[in-house]
Amino acid sequence: MIRALHRWPGLLALAFVTILALSGAALSVFPAVERIAAPQAETGLEVAALADRILAVYPGVEQIRRAPSGRITAYWFDQGAPGAAVIDPATGEGVASADPNQVERWLTNLHRSLFFGDSGRIAMAAGAAAMLILSLSGAALVARRAGGWRFWFAPPRGPLAGRLHVEIARIAVIGLALSSITALWMTASTFDLLPDGGATSAFPAEVSGETGFAPDQMPTLRQTPVAELRELSFPYPGDATDTFTLKTDLGTGYLDQGTGALLAWTDLTGWERVSETIYMLHTGQGAATLGLVLGLMALGVPAMGATGVLVWLAGRRGRPRIRGNHPAARAQTILLVGSEGGSTWGFAATLHAALTEAGQSVHVGAMSGFAPERYTRAERIIVLAATYGDGAAPASAKGGLDRLSAIGRAPDIPLAVLGFGDRSFPAYCAFAKAIAASAKAKGWPELMALDTIDRQSPQDFARWGRALGKALGTPLDLSHQPVLPTTETLTLVSRRDYGAEVQAPTAILRFALPRVSLWQRLTGSGFARFTAGDLVGVVPVGSAVPRLYSLASARRDGFIEIVVKKHAGGLCSGQLTALKPGETVTAFLRRNPGFRPGPSRAPLILIGAGTGIGPLAGFVRGNGHGRPIHLFFGMRHPDSDFFYGEDFAAWQDEGRLTRLVTAVSRGARPHYVQDALRGEATQVADLVRNGARVMVCGGRDMAAGVSDALAEILAPAGLTPVVLKAEGRYVEDVY
Repeated sequence: MIRALHRWPGLLALAFVTILALSGAALSVFPAVERIAAPQAETGLEVAALADRILAVYPGVEQIRRAPSGRITAYWFDQGAPGAAVIDPATGEGVASADPNQVERWLTNLHRSLFFGDSGRIAMAAGAAAMLILSLSGAALVARRAGGWRFWFAPPRGPLAGRLHVEIARIAVIGLALSSITALWMTASTFDLLPDGGATSAFPAEVSGETGFAPDQMPTLRQTPVAELRELSFPYPGDATDTFTLKTDLGTGYLDQGTGALLAWTDLTGWERVSETIYMLHTGQGAATLGLVLGLMALGVPAMGATGVLVWLAGRRGRPRIRGNHPAARAQTILLVGSEGGSTWGFAATLHAALTEAGQSVHVGAMSGFAPERYTRAERIIVLAATYGDGAAPASAKGGLDRLSAIGRAPDIPLAVLGFGDRSFPAYCAFAKAIAASAKAKGWPELMALDTIDRQSPQDFARWGRALGKALGTPLDLSHQPVLPTTETLTLVSRRDYGAEVQAPTAILRFALPRVSLWQRLTGSGFARFTAGDLVGVVPVGSAVPRLYSLASARRDGFIEIVVKKHAGGLCSGQLTALKPGETVTAFLRRNPGFRPGPSRAPLILIGAGTGIGPLAGFVRGNGHGRPIHLFFGMRHPDSDFFYGEDFAAWQDEGRLTRLVTAVSRGARPHYVQDALRGEATQVADLVRNGARVMVCGGRDMAAGVSDALAEILAPAGLTPVVLKAEGRYVEDVY
């Protein structure tokens, strides 16, 4: 909801908001320039003395004004001709023209109304409202992305465009929100939508009827410093009933022109002070430095607009284009998609095409937008859901399960759920199962029983499609061709071989970084940005199904590195372990943000066995700030598969690795990594109690043994792996 609230006002109002921001930024310069250029009154100068100096030069003066910048302007009549000038308060003489700056006037009209009068003011007010929505929703998104408000200034991660967007937003959001609120207030005031809180300054009922009292002798003017002056108006010549009118920062008064007495005084009301403060905050008049700061913040708007569009376009490119997608309110079949890497959208597109060909009107949308009240003509709902991490919602389904669980009564629309996952992971299709369970608890009619697709199998999908066709009474032929992400050619530059002695050939393969385009740098696509723990998908020759390997390097390391074990009959592992330097593979990058050390300085407990050491070694390699890292590594034999053994000693000397504990399973006394944890139980428990984060990578059986061992170790402290997972302090990458 917050993301949509942020996205659509930004896209729809981008032009208005950009004009507002750029014109506002330009206008913010004028108060500072005026402050610097205008002669300033000396400290302690009184209004009486200033008026006397100006009268000596311009006897026909009618009004003296002081702007918030300190600029003093006098207006007079000389032999019937009007005149005006900016005054040097030290001499009373004119030093510059009082004519308004035409550029400033033009920019002001553009900023306020686009030169369209009241209708333009309304349009620009709508732009200010959009900017306010963008500011508030953007602040919420930044906080959510950082992990909470207390991590507001944590270094952002992700593509360059996204990081720039967040960095600018964190600095500019307060200024943009302030400018938006003050703009809306001023617009409301212009259209008399605010209550009139001003005081009525009543003209005195009686005056002396005399004239000729010198202003420099008037007690009130002698007690009023020029620094508080706003306006002094002189009586109309020859009219003995008129008075001097004095306006200051404190209020308005009337002075008798014959006696100099103060006839009446009205203080500014609290409402007037609030209105003037808002005017100052918005225009910078009277606060030139603040105006410049707000102007600089406003310059962030076009930059955020450009980076925001890039982020949006990059997200759109991750989905296939679905032609003939009906609006949700007019569709017979609703397809809701929960996808992390984008592959599930491809299956949805295939299903959409088949149902459309069968005569159905179909709507495909993200499950994050689940809203049954909109499905007014729907005859069925089909959910295609992948699972992220340990059973969590994927990117396009965040919030969807919560909304499903929150509905009071399930609508009478049959529902089918199809899960996508990998059976080698313990949380296989866990999110899809959670959706099905929640729908069943709500009494949702079942179109079909929950089914699953293993490893994006086109055969499984075709089988499910035939079952769906029977349920609908319409034959369905779902012939799905997986659409791979954009791939790159990776060239092997070096390899280190292990495991031949124990009949488990394994290699650490290092590839050169492919060339990255400007678009990839801005959007973070391809291999423009990655870190250890992300995944590289390798497409083997003779198959369209990629295999995923955890990265043991980050972009800043200058290479792409993976650890690969050759499996009997393994197509991809066989090809990879047979590569020679100079040969190439076809590959793509997939993010794995759930398996990252995080920005905290809390200790890390890294636990891995076999090729699971890959990303853990990458974390150690990238630990340039000396974060405490305790690594538990299980191997068969140190002479055959002590991966990165030659590197760990150097990393310990450099302070990147605090401690290394190894477990050898093929020695005289077989010892597994969970046994090594039990042997260090006291220190492990102390580290976890003090906030350590646990990261496990390797085979599923190993991960289960580690979880059991940690449950025993942490039991005396009242902690469990389940509790640590809920706190985000225990993460796994298992296969």
